[in-house]
Amino acid sequence: MKIFSLFLFMTVGFFTGTKHYYKKEVMSTLEVERMNIRIGEIKNMISIDPKYNTKIAFFVDMRIPSGKNRFFVYDLVNNKILDQGLVAHGSGSETGVKGSLKFSNEPNSNCTALGRYSIEKCYKGGFGKSYKLNGLDETNNNALKRAIVLHYYSAVPYDEQDYYISNSHGCPMVNEQFFKRIEKIIDTSKSKIILDVYY
Repeated sequence: MKIFSLFLFMTVGFFTGTKHYYKKEVMSTLEVERMNIRIGEIKNMISIDPKYNTKIAFFVDMRIPSGKNRFFVYDLVNNKILDQGLVAHGSGSETGVKGSLKFSNEPNSNCTALGRYSIEKCYKGGFGKSYKLNGLDETNNNALKRAIVLHYYSAVPYDEQDYYISNSHGCPMVNEQFFKRIEKIIDTSKSKIILDVYY
C-alpha cells in the first residue's frame, strides 16, 4: 500500500507539474498535493511583495475533518511543518453532508471564507487576545468588515478527535495552548505572516 501511495504521489506530481515542497506519511497523498500547490503559490506571492514574511506561513486545509489537525505552521525555507493543531470552521459552512462544506465571504453568513489572509495587529476582544485578518482575495476581502479574526476558544480541544469539533462564526478558532505557540511566532515576526485557507 505504501508503494502504491508513493507511486500515486509521484504520478500526481508528474502530471500536475507541481514541485513537491512537503511530504508526510500521516497526510493522504491528496492532502500533500493540495498543500504543495498552495505552498508554491505563497512562495511566488511573497517573492514579489517584500512586506510578507518569507520564512513562515500558516496553512489551513478545510477538506480535513475539524477533529483532525488541519492548521499547519510551515517553514518556507526548510520546507517542513513546524507545528499543527485543530481549527474550527464557521457554523454557516455546514451543509448537512458529512465531509462537505460551503464557503462565503458575505457578512452574517457565519461561513468560513477561503483565500489568503495577512495576519494584522492583535487586540483584546470577547475571546481574549485575537488577531485581525485582512482578506487578500476576492473570496475573503470582507474579512475586516465581517470581524473575521484568529482567536482561541476553550471549547476547541487540544488533541485530535474522532468526531467534529465546535464551530465558530466564520473565524479560524483554535485551542488556547496551540494559540500560545503561534502567538509567539506572530508577535516576533517583523513582517506580516500569510494565513492561507483552502479546500
